[in-house]
Amino acid sequence: MKKRITSRFVGSVAAGILAAAPVWASDDQVKIGVLTDISGQFSHESGKGAVTAVQMAVEDFGGEVLGKPIEVIFADHQNKPEIAAATAQEWYESEGVTLIGNLINSGIALSVAQIAADKNGIAIVTGSGSSRLSGAGCTPNSIHYAYDTYALANGTANELVGEGKKSWYFLTADYAFGHALEADASAIVAKAGGEVVGSVRYPIETSDHSAFMLQAQASPADVVAIAGSGTTFINAVKSAREFGLADTGKLTAGLLVWLTDVKALGLEAAQGMILTNAFYWDQDDESRAFAERFREKMGVMPHMGDAGDYSSTLHYLKAVEAAGTTEAQAVMAKMREMPIDDFFAKGGKIREDGRMVHDMYVYQVKTPEESTSEWDVYKLVQSIPGDQAFRPLSESECPLVK
Repeated sequence: MKKRITSRFVGSVAAGILAAAPVWASDDQVKIGVLTDISGQFSHESGKGAVTAVQMAVEDFGGEVLGKPIEVIFADHQNKPEIAAATAQEWYESEGVTLIGNLINSGIALSVAQIAADKNGIAIVTGSGSSRLSGAGCTPNSIHYAYDTYALANGTANELVGEGKKSWYFLTADYAFGHALEADASAIVAKAGGEVVGSVRYPIETSDHSAFMLQAQASPADVVAIAGSGTTFINAVKSAREFGLADTGKLTAGLLVWLTDVKALGLEAAQGMILTNAFYWDQDDESRAFAERFREKMGVMPHMGDAGDYSSTLHYLKAVEAAGTTEAQAVMAKMREMPIDDFFAKGGKIREDGRMVHDMYVYQVKTPEESTSEWDVYKLVQSIPGDQAFRPLSESECPLVK
């Protein structure tokens, strides 16, 4: 019999709490929800690519688990916490969703992680970076999978300070992710022997960075570090180039740079940028094989969020199969117990604070002359072993850490 794999769009639900007991799974199917940004400023880092990656994982798993077909549903949270919270509650309580994934936008991810704990569902965060997700905001029901602000800052800040770029100025997106990224990077810069000489915060919806760039330009900093993501990051890098920051001896550093950002900027504007990432499509034969399949469906190469969405979904389904149930705590126990070995992570493991630990990579964006094809944009600077890339458990603020 042909296995049934279905997907459907779930529109925005009205804000409100439904008085219902937690539902672990429907009787006739297993449901996975992708809660993401379909149409907003983070849609290129999540959106349809996230849904496609999850669907690919379900297809590769075989389309069913525990004898039940797997259904993938998705919704656009529109970067509005009230929509995300209402959708998550509806899914866990009434739709029979057992896993909600992607969750780009750190404020939304922190909120949904708590809802997952309250409703005994599972939330796997691949799109958001705030290290609070495995710190003070950790829960027994959530996993922070692909990257976080500590690992990003750890790689990029250490590399640049080691090159003698010791004076830093932050241009920070004014929301949970930006704040966490600035805080983590500032601490690492100081620990490495550098100093932070100033910072300014910008609204995440802003398109005009001129006033902020003038402040950065006037600073004595060696590095202007952009602690943000999405279209505002792209606009900020373009503004830095227009304002001639490089001509004043300042280096623009992206603390979260997606492959789609580099593609949007073009190598002429992005060349030379140092960045830290969890995945690059051209790492090895396995990553290239996945990337080509993904590109056939999406027309673009996958980035670390897409790869993380695929890997985390497959790991979840393997854990459900091993546990013999979709009950959250049983599945979480199996996910922590089982290593993650795929094209995304070799020897990955999920710690008690929910952090999935794996190697991270520092890259430099190639010059136009160095690039040999459309998506040939990074050259590897260094690999960082997982136990060095992420915040040590001994420094964790997660209440689950004993």
